[in-house]
Amino acid sequence: MIGFKPILPFGFNVLYPLGGLFFMAIAISGLLDHSNPKRWGNAAFWGLLAVVFLAGDLLPDAVNGLIAILMAALAGFGQIGKGVAAPDPGRQARSERWGEWLFIPALITPVVALVGTKTAKYLTLNGQPLIDPKQATLVSLVAGILLATATALIMFRAKPTTALTEGRRLLDSVGWAGLLPQLLAALGAVFVAAKVGDVIGNLAVTWLPLDGPLAAVVAYTVGMALFTAIMGNAFAAFPVMTAAIGLPLIVHRFHGDPVIMGAIGMLSGFCGTLTTPMAANFNIVPAALLELPDRNAVIKAQLPTAGLLLLVNTVLMYVLVYRF
Repeated sequence: MIGFKPILPFGFNVLYPLGGLFFMAIAISGLLDHSNPKRWGNAAFWGLLAVVFLAGDLLPDAVNGLIAILMAALAGFGQIGKGVAAPDPGRQARSERWGEWLFIPALITPVVALVGTKTAKYLTLNGQPLIDPKQATLVSLVAGILLATATALIMFRAKPTTALTEGRRLLDSVGWAGLLPQLLAALGAVFVAAKVGDVIGNLAVTWLPLDGPLAAVVAYTVGMALFTAIMGNAFAAFPVMTAAIGLPLIVHRFHGDPVIMGAIGMLSGFCGTLTTPMAANFNIVPAALLELPDRNAVIKAQLPTAGLLLLVNTVLMYVLVYRF
């Protein structure tokens, strides 16, 4: 298990066990929530995730894969739900008392994450770094979350169990969609390793009329948007589409500028992000947290903007990428 490695420097050796303990606590708390008719499914889902965090390195790859399949089955068969939130009569009073100061805990997390990332290399103990430079941002982010939680508990005079209960309520509201970005990012890495970009490139050259610079730009920007809509993550789509169309056609064949191509290509991918439920953290999670009756309401509102921005990005790339 990662947690058995030496403590210093702080990195995944601390973050994974901490995350595993958190999700295990969420699973146990969910199991005790008798207002949730699907509490056993919730407990199994978050409990399996906790096992991966706590002992993933000790388990064979086949077992980790089986756990992922079981989690997908629990979500796919609708075994994850949420209970009835208990009324909090003091919430309105706290809101009126603290006013804009309520945002202090929320601001602590990004501030600590930024400061920690920038100063991590200067933090040492007996010549040994306290924070692993490769994971400085994640360690700082988790430190910010812990500090923000402690601050909120002190400000509002709440019990530590309140943080756990509210965290579980939030995860229950979001459900499996909270893990979708991470899973899709991992899938993108698998696609790169499997050279899916080469396959897409061969199909594009075979079936699309890409004999001109404009056609190559259109194929790249539209392809980035479509593949991002499928993957839910422009960062996962970028290496695939760049290997398939961007580098071989725009850069090598038509001598386009790779910097401009990459920058506008990513923006084109983000147009796809606006249109897909696969980008759960942007489109599905907000709808769930706001308890909108239509879970696709955010996507529907963004569709016109996505189409207009994709057109603008395509024109910009064609005008700029071959001019510098």
